[in-house]
Amino acid sequence: KSTCVITSSVTVASSAMDKKISLDLEGLESEPVLDSLVKEILRQDPTYLIGIFVAIVVVLITIVFLKFFVGSQTARSAVLLVGLCDAGKTLLFSRLLTGRFTRTQTSVTVSTASYKTKNDRGTSWTLVDIPGHESLRPQFVEKFKASARAIVFVVDSAVFQKEVKDVAEFLYSLLTDNVVLTNTLPLVITCNKQDISMAKSAKLIQQQLEKELNTLRVTRAAALTSQDGSPGVAVHLGKKGRDFEFSQVPLRVEFVECSAHGSKGEDSDADIEALEKVLARL
Repeated sequence: KSTCVITSSVTVASSAMDKKISLDLEGLESEPVLDSLVKEILRQDPTYLIGIFVAIVVVLITIVFLKFFVGSQTARSAVLLVGLCDAGKTLLFSRLLTGRFTRTQTSVTVSTASYKTKNDRGTSWTLVDIPGHESLRPQFVEKFKASARAIVFVVDSAVFQKEVKDVAEFLYSLLTDNVVLTNTLPLVITCNKQDISMAKSAKLIQQQLEKELNTLRVTRAAALTSQDGSPGVAVHLGKKGRDFEFSQVPLRVEFVECSAHGSKGEDSDADIEALEKVLARL
């Protein structure tokens, strides 16, 4: 008898539940969920709705920014070693990677390798040794500049006086390059071969390069002037009406002295600590 009562109760409860579900479904059919949601939103305080909208916009902007920022940092992971022939780029490349002295010859191809900076973070960059021959370097700079994190411009301090015009020409092309400027690539002008007695100091090299670049931008501007007297389209180096200084360019430019060869012969350590410190800060 008690079993019958329990069964009857379950049957009544089940029937009631089925009826409720049936009524709910009928309510959904007569008033769609979307319409109900819209009506509910419209009943809210406008200030509350504006707050929700602003929060959503902030979240979306943050996601886009992080994706762009992190993506660009990841993509631009190359440190380019550039300069004229025989400036010591390849030996410097070897010293940074292994610390050992290596006999080198004029490069005709690009060399790349992973370089771990000497800092607590242990950041890694891809070192790219670009050939210095004037017929090769433009195409390789063009190929790698978009992925560059920084540019190390190696100067032969011992023969700088003879090469100052060529060095300035190469530097001018980098300092007025749209990709270099847009990505604000740090430029490290590395005055190599300081172990040689005739080597010029970084300060003197900077001063002479500023004078040469000041002259060069005047001649380039004149060459770009069209026949009707209107100036051609080009990036102006430095500030108009003022003598050129590296402090005027929208990039971080640093001068460091080093000796990839070392001051005590081939078996000695290289004197490249100043450059390593700069790379550690990238």
